[in-house]
Amino acid sequence: MPGHSEARERLLTTASGLFYGEGIRAVGVDRLVSEARVTRATFYRHFPSKEDLVVAYLRAADAQVRDQVDRSIATTSSAADALRAVAGTIADDLRRPGFRGCAFLRAAAEFPDPGDPVHREVVAHRAWMVDTLRDLFTEVYRDEGPGARPEHAARHFLMLRDGAMSAGSIDEADDVGDTFRRGVEGLITVVHLPSSRPQLPT
Repeated sequence: MPGHSEARERLLTTASGLFYGEGIRAVGVDRLVSEARVTRATFYRHFPSKEDLVVAYLRAADAQVRDQVDRSIATTSSAADALRAVAGTIADDLRRPGFRGCAFLRAAAEFPDPGDPVHREVVAHRAWMVDTLRDLFTEVYRDEGPGARPEHAARHFLMLRDGAMSAGSIDEADDVGDTFRRGVEGLITVVHLPSSRPQLPT
């Protein structure tokens, strides 16, 4: 079946390494064809355009993250421990050889137009992540009353994760990972309540 051929998988694997390591726009079709050892006809049979290949690359990255999160949830006994486990996989990722930051943030920087299919894949991935984290924080805050804000905590977790992914390729990965874990622990133990902003004098 062409959709699942060896050539398609080789193209996707090659593209994933090049796009993540060097940037999406920096890698052209000619290079992809050459390094994947396929013909241009084979490339376009599986991916009508480079954009289709980029979307497939992000969907594969999305599937990998979802699998990691699902395993973290399945192998822990509480929502709080699941959040700690998710944070742990992120912190571990910072130490991975060849780490270059978050594939989705990098893609969004190269494709900032909200209507672009590549940008939409990034938005969909982040929406799934917020929904998943919100469900976990809802369980963590279950007994904290109506003032708890699991949605706020989920977005705060994602913001901490974004910062760790950005700093991890610049600063000492172990320090960044430890700081990130401490931040997540704070979200687990300190309930998010509605912000109360003082009124400024008029």
